[in-house]
Amino acid sequence: MNLRYTLSAASIAMVAALPAFAQSVTIPHAQGELTLDAAPEKVLVMDINTLDNFVALGLTPAGVPKGNLHGPAAVFDTDEFINVGTLFEPDLEAINAAEADLMIVASRSARAYPAVSEIVPTIDLSFDSGKVFEDVSHNLTLLGDVFGVQDRAAELVADLNTRLETLQAAAAGKGTAVVLVTNAGNLGTYGPASRLGWIFNDLGFQPLEENIDDRFHGGDAISFEYVLERNPDYIFVVDRDAGVGDNTGAAAALLDNDLVNQTTAAQNGHIIYLDPYSAYITFGGYNALVTLTDQILAGIQ
Repeated sequence: MNLRYTLSAASIAMVAALPAFAQSVTIPHAQGELTLDAAPEKVLVMDINTLDNFVALGLTPAGVPKGNLHGPAAVFDTDEFINVGTLFEPDLEAINAAEADLMIVASRSARAYPAVSEIVPTIDLSFDSGKVFEDVSHNLTLLGDVFGVQDRAAELVADLNTRLETLQAAAAGKGTAVVLVTNAGNLGTYGPASRLGWIFNDLGFQPLEENIDDRFHGGDAISFEYVLERNPDYIFVVDRDAGVGDNTGAAAALLDNDLVNQTTAAQNGHIIYLDPYSAYITFGGYNALVTLTDQILAGIQ
């Protein structure tokens, strides 16, 4: 099932109804720390993963990066929300005019921190792709503390822990796996240090090799011959084109060939197409991890 967001009138009003801090709160973050004297009411979010976590926590921001809203995040592309620019280029004028109490950047937008933090109190919730479950849990807990929704945050963290334990048990002894990335007709792979490295590091699947240069959008370039030669037990597929909004189903067409179809994974029905948006865009958000863990569990049981 693909990821979907639903915003209720209650959640839209929720940030404005937050309880006041009993005392000032200091928030450590990826680029320093920020002390708040009062609970923030008007919040600008310049990070798609944080938007995902806001939805999960029942929170709604005042401003979002409308230049990067597609898939489930398109629900924020309305006049109710201030446009703070794109993930890579903040609209400093709009941010200044918003007179917000807090701005959140992370990952793709982290480079904007020096500029936006001069205008509005800002925290950077960037996370380590090598420990996604741990860092997403940390960010959920932090947001729960800041916005007074600790109980909800604790529920989400407990759910992630349960999901991880269930998947670890189901994946035990399943053998080798490869994460394939399709991008404009090209084939690449993600390894243990990538955004989906937890498939190897946390679940225990054995990668085809350790040294994978997957710094680029389409992963480390490989061939279909390579896939057949290494012959993985499981193939996880990320359709980058669909993840960035070009939902053409190109990945399935590209991988339906004689070489891939000879692999053990294909012969056993172990090719798992991951939700593109969750796998490529919001892999550091609670809802995305729910979607991905559900898909992987269904595919390996």
